[in-house]
This record gives sequence, structure tokens and C-alpha cells, in this order.
Amino acid sequence: MYIASIFCVSLFCAPIFAERIPENHILYGPGGKPSTLVKRQTATSRPVPSSTATHTNLNCSNGPTSRSCWSDDFDISTDFDEKWPKTGKVRAYNWEVTNTPCSPDGNSRVCSLINGQYPGPTVFADWGDTIQVTLKNSLPTNGTGLHFHGVRQLNTNSQDGVPGVTECPLAPGDSKTYTFQATQYGTSWYHSHWSAQYADGVVGPIVVNGPATANYDIDLGAYPVSDWFSRFTAWQFLYNANVTLQEGLAPPPGDTIVINGTNVNSSGGGKYNQVTLTPGKTHRLRIINTSSELSLRVTLDGHTFTVISNDWVPIQPFETNQLLLTVGQRYDVIVTANQTAGNYWFRADAANECQEFVNSNAKAIFTYDGTPVATPNTTGVQYDTGCLEPDASLLVPYWPTTIPSSNFLSEVSDMPVNVTIPGLNTNGQSIVAWVIDTTAIKVDWEDPSLKYIADNNTNYPSTYNVLSLPNENIWTYWIIHEAAGNPVQVPHPMHLHGHDFWILGRGNGTFNSANVTGLNFVNPPRRDVTLLPGSGWVAVAFPTDNPGAWLMHCHVSTHISAGLGVQFLEAVDQLPQPTDDWDQTCSNWKGYYQTAMYDEDDSGL
Repeated sequence: MYIASIFCVSLFCAPIFAERIPENHILYGPGGKPSTLVKRQTATSRPVPSSTATHTNLNCSNGPTSRSCWSDDFDISTDFDEKWPKTGKVRAYNWEVTNTPCSPDGNSRVCSLINGQYPGPTVFADWGDTIQVTLKNSLPTNGTGLHFHGVRQLNTNSQDGVPGVTECPLAPGDSKTYTFQATQYGTSWYHSHWSAQYADGVVGPIVVNGPATANYDIDLGAYPVSDWFSRFTAWQFLYNANVTLQEGLAPPPGDTIVINGTNVNSSGGGKYNQVTLTPGKTHRLRIINTSSELSLRVTLDGHTFTVISNDWVPIQPFETNQLLLTVGQRYDVIVTANQTAGNYWFRADAANECQEFVNSNAKAIFTYDGTPVATPNTTGVQYDTGCLEPDASLLVPYWPTTIPSSNFLSEVSDMPVNVTIPGLNTNGQSIVAWVIDTTAIKVDWEDPSLKYIADNNTNYPSTYNVLSLPNENIWTYWIIHEAAGNPVQVPHPMHLHGHDFWILGRGNGTFNSANVTGLNFVNPPRRDVTLLPGSGWVAVAFPTDNPGAWLMHCHVSTHISAGLGVQFLEAVDQLPQPTDDWDQTCSNWKGYYQTAMYDEDDSGL
């Protein structure tokens, strides 16, 4: 993906259990301040979605033939935004990020890795556990931090890991402990949110065990697919991209795609990832697109995927022989080993219709147990056309939700919904129109938005791209549109922090009142990343029920400088004051930055 109008664009620690979480943990924010925001299931100030999902036997145990079960009072019918377990368990991890040689595709270069691993260590937890990650920055000339992608961070906004918004970066030599509860379950990933850094390797999977919408025998775990640059570091790529884009050219293509951190290069170096399937068994595979730039199509020759989850959200199972994942998206799938025993290619190919640029594709070998591992001779499927997610009729959330529409329909006629006004606009009620133009979001790493909030300072620089949502505990409706004047219209993977959203509809051209009749308010797809069409619009909705400063942004690493990022403030009067540890991180960063080797020229985010 690219935009021609961009102006700038080792320690190992297994999880352990620690002290018991207080019984009132989920109702309290950082610093021990009680949350006064009404919980979703008891809210009285706005319409609330009601679930009609069928309950299973709450007394059964989770197993190969009972994956819909979990524990007392919790099963697959439990909407995890409304209710979650209190396990009293802490999953603690100690990590260090260093500059380390690595060669995912057989070509060696300096990478930035956590505990010397690429991908980084997997976070494992059970639904309702507290996750605690202590990160030490041992990079000599870079800040860093961690964002836990898609994690709701209810009442823990300061743990969202966004420098210049929710924290100051970790200075070289500094450490920080991120703590939050796993109120969701399923599959996600973490990554640095410090400029383009995660493309150098500061990235890894998250697996939170919970119920599922279909049975399976074996959990194969997380399976990330990603683009990879072997000729450049992330910083060199960002610089080269800026230079070429200023000349109206596409950025330099990536060098390869890697599957679970590895691939074979054009000279035969490197290796294929290898996965073993047990004949006759069903296998859960948690596919994650951790790319910095690429949308990818994935397939397994000779096999179909039974899809049971998109992003964190359980869905009604459906079958397909291919999936397109844009940056940041996840699909949990079930693969049945019911074919002739042998070796089969798993493929991850660039989605050319999404205007991607890469010099090669990737393969991995899936081998039936008892069969010698060998180079497969299997044939791939014919790909679908178009830069499209699976049809909305397939991505059906397991928890049926009707999105309140009366406010939207009554207000839409008073809103400039033809979205001809670049920038971020609201009608002061429940509608936000974001017309993406070339106004970059550029924050000051030394003065995060949470500091402005703590100081009651509303004088945000215009480059912070800040919008205060005027009402709490209501549904807000966002119409996101690419400005018509942009020379090149390309698809963008739009990601929301602090929430997930319901996708009401999308289309080509300019959104107007005629499009309202085509929107779906009855159990539309729900996730935290969705594609904005290259020359069109997408409409999403979510409730304002999580206090904080949150980002909405394109997840292509070079696109923030093209105006593809905004932050919005939500119920900030309910946020606690920053802790001493939070202040100390900022003090350490300010001290370091006075003599830092590199100046901030791109917030990244």
C-alpha cells in the first residue's frame, strides 16, 4: 500500500502465578481509583445491545468435545464486554529488547528482538487472568514500548503503550511493567508503537484461552504471517519510503513474506516453517497478520478452514478455502486432517488487489504425522479477486447484537455526511466524520495526551489530531472516508484502540444520505480492524464506555504521516492521576532525549 501524497512519512521467563487479584479488581482503574463509568450490562443512560445467544451447560468442562464450555457462569454465550471471570491469577513475563542479528528469510541483518526471538515470546493466559509484562529497553539509541493490540484496557488506558498518547517512550536502560486484565479471549498480538520500530521485530503473539464456537482436538497455537525487509532496517525503509513518495512513486517493495518467522529466500537460504497434523484430528490454528505493510491471502492446499473467530470476537463457524487478512487482523480456524497422508503447502501471498508491493510469497509445510517431511507437490487454489474481507454475511458474531439506530438516523440529516470537509468533524452528538487527508498526526513523546489530561490542559497542539467525544455512555457512529483530492486512493486497514467496533457498511464513492438505507444495524460484523475501501467509505459504531485517550488509525506503518491517525478523548474526567512510576518513565525519557542521537521526525504511532 502507498499514498503518493505523503509529505513525511536474553531472558526467558515462563508464565508464573503471583498474588491474588482483589475481588473488586475489574471495577478499579490504575492508582486504585474506582471507575464511575456504568458497566455495559447495567447502563441506563443509553440503549444497550442485548444478547440472545444460547447458553450451554454451565457446569461442563472445556475439552475436545465441549469447547463451548468454560467455567461456572461463563461459556460461549457470555459477551466478554459484559462479564468475565475473576481468576485471581497473574501471568508474569520478563522481557528485554535488544539489537540482535536475525535472518528470518536466510538473509542476516540487525534486528530489534525481545529475548532474542522473532517472533517474540507468546503471551499465554486464561480468560480473566491478569497479564503482567515487564519490558527492559536495551536498545542503545531508540525508545520503545509495547501496545497489546485489540486489548480493551478497560480502566487501564495508561497501559495501552502508545508513546505521546498514553505514555512516554522507554529510554535506553529503562524498564516498565504493563499490567492489565484479559477480559477478552482468543488470539491477538503485541508490538511496539514507537514509529516504524515493530517492522524490525518488536512483535509477538497473544493467546488467551477461552470457550469456542466449534469443537477441536488440538490447539496448534499462534501462527503469525508477515512481510519482512532484509535489505533495510525499519528506519531505512521509512526514510526510503518518504523520499520516493515525495517524488510521487511507490515505496520500495518488501523483500519477502515470512510464516511464523521464517521462509526460504531466492538463493535457497533460510527454511520453511513446518507444522505436524495428526491424521483424523481437528486442529485450531490462530492466524495473525503482523505485517507492517501487507495484506495477505492464506490457504492450505487440499484443505478448508472452518473459521470460528475474527480478531477477538467469536463468530458463527463458516468454511472457506482462503482468507484475506489485512494488517492486524486475526482469524482462528479449524483444520481437519482428513486428506491423504502427506505434505501440503500452506501459502501466504501478497494481496495484489490491495496495491501491495513485495518481491516474493511464502510457504510452509504441513505434514501428516507418520509421514516423512518432504517438499510438497500440491496445488494451490484459485484466489478470489478484490481487496475484500469475507462477506459480512459470513462474519456473524456469535452474540447477536442489534445496534441502536434511532439517534443516528435522526441526526444524520443535520451532519455534513457528504464528507467533503477534510479532517475530523462531529455534530456534537453521536456522529463523527473523519475525512482522511494529508494532515499528519505528530505528537510530542515528552508530553503525552494523558499528561495534558492530568494537568487539565485542553490546549492540545493541532498536530495531535484530538477530538473530544461530547457524550459518555452512548453509541457513537464514525463515517471514515478518504479525501477525494488524494492523488492515489488505496485501501487502508483501520484499527481502533480501547474498543472493538461493529461494521455497519462500506461502499465506493462519497457517503451521502442515500447510503443510510444500506447500513446494517442487526448483528453486523464486530472486530477491531477493518478495510477502508481505496476510493470509498466505511461506517462503524461503538459505545463510549471506556475512559481514556484512544487512537483510531491505519495500521500501515508508513501511513500515520499521511494523516491516517486521530485520537479521541473519552470520559477523561474519570481517569486517575498518573502514578509515580508513570511520571518517572517520562522523566527518564526527557533526560535521555536531551542528548539523544536521533530527533523525532515522525511520530509513527
